[in-house]
Amino acid sequence: MQTDIAFTPEGVLDFVRPDSSVISRILIELAETPQEQAQGLMYRRSLPDRGGMLFVDAVASMRSFWMKNTPLSLDIIFVDADGDIVNIVKRTTPYSEDYIESTGPAQYVVEVRAGFTDRYGITAEDRIRWRRQSFETEPTS
Repeated sequence: MQTDIAFTPEGVLDFVRPDSSVISRILIELAETPQEQAQGLMYRRSLPDRGGMLFVDAVASMRSFWMKNTPLSLDIIFVDADGDIVNIVKRTTPYSEDYIESTGPAQYVVEVRAGFTDRYGITAEDRIRWRRQSFETEPTS
Protein backbone atom coordinates (compact mmCIF):
# COMPACT_ATOMS: atom_id res chain seq x y z
CA MET A 1 0.00 0.00 0.00
CA GLN A 2 1.38 3.37 -1.01
CA THR A 3 1.74 6.00 1.68
CA ASP A 4 1.68 9.75 1.10
CA ILE A 5 4.98 11.42 0.23
CA ALA A 6 6.04 13.81 3.01
CA PHE A 7 6.47 17.50 2.19
CA THR A 8 10.12 18.44 2.78
CA PRO A 9 10.76 22.19 2.48
CA GLU A 10 14.03 23.31 0.89
CA GLY A 11 13.39 27.03 0.58
CA VAL A 12 10.94 29.91 0.76
CA LEU A 13 9.14 31.73 -2.03
CA ASP A 14 7.40 35.09 -1.89
CA PHE A 15 4.66 36.22 -4.24
CA VAL A 16 5.25 39.95 -4.69
CA ARG A 17 3.10 42.80 -6.05
CA PRO A 18 4.47 45.35 -8.55
CA ASP A 19 4.99 47.78 -5.61
CA SER A 20 7.29 45.14 -3.98
CA SER A 21 4.86 44.32 -1.15
CA VAL A 22 4.69 40.62 -0.26
CA ILE A 23 1.34 38.98 -0.99
CA SER A 24 2.12 35.60 0.52
CA ARG A 25 5.12 33.48 1.53
CA ILE A 26 5.20 29.72 1.03
CA LEU A 27 7.63 26.92 1.79
CA ILE A 28 8.88 25.14 -1.30
CA GLU A 29 10.39 21.88 -2.36
CA LEU A 30 12.80 22.27 -5.28
CA ALA A 31 12.66 20.26 -8.50
CA GLU A 32 15.99 20.88 -10.20
CA THR A 33 17.21 17.60 -11.66
CA PRO A 34 15.47 15.89 -14.60
CA GLN A 35 14.38 13.10 -12.22
CA GLU A 36 12.90 15.54 -9.66
CA GLN A 37 11.14 17.43 -12.43
CA ALA A 38 9.73 14.25 -13.98
CA GLN A 39 8.40 13.19 -10.54
CA GLY A 40 7.05 16.62 -9.57
CA LEU A 41 4.03 16.26 -7.29
CA MET A 42 2.93 12.92 -8.76
CA TYR A 43 1.37 10.55 -6.25
CA ARG A 44 1.05 13.31 -3.60
CA ARG A 45 -2.24 13.18 -1.76
CA SER A 46 -1.52 16.22 0.39
CA LEU A 47 0.29 19.53 0.19
CA PRO A 48 0.34 22.26 2.86
CA ASP A 49 -1.82 25.32 2.11
CA ARG A 50 1.34 27.44 2.18
CA GLY A 51 3.53 24.85 0.53
CA GLY A 52 4.46 24.19 -3.07
CA MET A 53 7.04 22.97 -5.52
CA LEU A 54 9.37 25.20 -7.53
CA PHE A 55 10.72 23.79 -10.79
CA VAL A 56 14.03 25.48 -11.63
CA ASP A 57 15.50 25.32 -15.14
CA ALA A 58 18.81 26.69 -16.41
CA VAL A 59 17.15 28.73 -19.19
CA ALA A 60 13.72 30.10 -20.00
CA SER A 61 11.77 28.17 -22.64
CA MET A 62 8.22 27.17 -23.44
CA ARG A 63 7.10 24.75 -20.68
CA SER A 64 4.41 22.12 -20.55
CA PHE A 65 3.17 19.89 -17.75
CA TRP A 66 0.49 17.26 -17.27
CA MET A 67 -1.34 15.85 -14.28
CA LYS A 68 -0.85 12.14 -14.99
CA ASN A 69 -0.53 10.29 -11.66
CA THR A 70 -1.23 13.53 -9.74
CA PRO A 71 -4.26 13.18 -7.45
CA LEU A 72 -4.27 16.83 -6.29
CA SER A 73 -5.78 19.69 -8.27
CA LEU A 74 -3.15 22.43 -8.58
CA ASP A 75 -2.64 26.02 -9.64
CA ILE A 76 0.40 26.07 -11.94
CA ILE A 77 2.27 29.37 -12.23
CA PHE A 78 4.75 29.89 -15.07
CA VAL A 79 7.46 32.47 -14.33
CA ASP A 80 10.11 34.06 -16.57
CA ALA A 81 13.84 34.44 -15.88
CA ASP A 82 13.27 37.80 -14.13
CA GLY A 83 10.68 36.39 -11.72
CA ASP A 84 7.67 37.90 -13.51
CA ILE A 85 4.61 35.67 -13.78
CA VAL A 86 3.98 34.71 -17.42
CA ASN A 87 0.63 32.95 -16.89
CA ILE A 88 -1.36 30.99 -14.31
CA VAL A 89 -3.34 27.82 -15.02
CA LYS A 90 -5.88 27.42 -12.22
CA ARG A 91 -7.51 24.32 -10.78
CA THR A 92 -5.94 21.64 -12.95
CA THR A 93 -7.74 18.32 -13.40
CA PRO A 94 -6.24 15.46 -11.38
CA TYR A 95 -4.88 12.54 -13.44
CA SER A 96 -5.41 14.41 -16.74
CA GLU A 97 -3.01 13.76 -19.60
CA ASP A 98 -3.87 17.10 -21.24
CA TYR A 99 -0.91 19.44 -21.61
CA ILE A 100 -0.77 22.55 -19.43
CA GLU A 101 1.43 25.11 -21.14
CA SER A 102 3.17 28.41 -20.59
CA THR A 103 2.09 31.25 -22.88
CA GLY A 104 5.68 32.50 -23.07
CA PRO A 105 9.19 31.43 -22.10
CA ALA A 106 9.38 30.35 -18.43
CA GLN A 107 12.47 29.51 -16.39
CA TYR A 108 10.52 28.67 -13.24
CA VAL A 109 7.24 26.93 -12.55
CA VAL A 110 5.45 27.02 -9.19
CA GLU A 111 2.85 24.41 -8.26
CA VAL A 112 0.52 25.13 -5.34
CA ARG A 113 -2.82 23.73 -4.19
CA ALA A 114 -5.80 24.58 -6.40
CA GLY A 115 -7.45 27.83 -5.34
CA PHE A 116 -4.28 29.32 -3.83
CA THR A 117 -3.92 32.06 -6.46
CA ASP A 118 -7.58 33.08 -6.08
CA ARG A 119 -7.40 33.00 -2.27
CA TYR A 120 -4.40 35.34 -2.19
CA GLY A 121 -5.26 37.42 -5.26
CA ILE A 122 -2.15 36.43 -7.23
CA THR A 123 -2.27 37.51 -10.89
CA ALA A 124 -0.01 37.70 -13.94
CA GLU A 125 0.87 41.26 -12.82
CA ASP A 126 2.78 39.83 -9.85
CA ARG A 127 6.20 38.21 -9.52
CA ILE A 128 8.11 35.78 -7.34
CA ARG A 129 11.37 35.78 -5.42
CA TRP A 130 12.79 32.72 -3.74
CA ARG A 131 15.76 31.40 -1.87
CA ARG A 132 17.07 28.11 -0.60
CA GLN A 133 16.83 27.66 3.12
CA SER A 134 17.67 24.73 5.34
CA PHE A 135 15.17 23.68 7.95
CA GLU A 136 15.85 21.83 11.16
CA THR A 137 14.62 18.29 11.05
CA GLU A 138 13.33 16.28 13.95
CA PRO A 139 15.81 13.63 15.10
CA THR A 140 14.67 10.10 14.39
CA SER A 141 14.64 7.60 17.21
